[in-house]
Amino acid sequence: MRIFSIYFASSNKRNGMYSVENIKKAGLKLTPQRQAVYEAMMALRHARLEEIVAYMKGHHNAMTLSTVYRVLESFCSVGLLTLVCHPETGDCYYDITTKEHHHVFNGTNIVDLCDDELSEMVREYISAKRPEIKDIDRIQIQITMSPKDI
Repeated sequence: MRIFSIYFASSNKRNGMYSVENIKKAGLKLTPQRQAVYEAMMALRHARLEEIVAYMKGHHNAMTLSTVYRVLESFCSVGLLTLVCHPETGDCYYDITTKEHHHVFNGTNIVDLCDDELSEMVREYISAKRPEIKDIDRIQIQITMSPKDI
């Protein structure tokens, strides 16, 4: 699987955004296992559990599936990762980009689309059309490309 990122929001700087120091900032103890899994996610960007375990085997001492899973779940619970599900396959991917953003699914490729203007347009549209919907925490649009475009 190839991962591409498209960033339109000038406030989203790629360099220095992700660091194992984020583990400590999130209130978790920086263990070798957590550091290794977070480093894997920094490299992979979006990945299924099996892909993370395979990466770990090639780059670090092998960890059990259950250890990797527990670390990933602890990261999700403190907001270091989110879980994104492919709208067609149902496969779930851990995502290291926690800032509000959208996804373009191009076959098995996932493209990050960070566009604050698009998110704001959706908020304004919902506010105008459905005023009873308030306090939106996050807008996350999933776009699936047509197979002929792949």
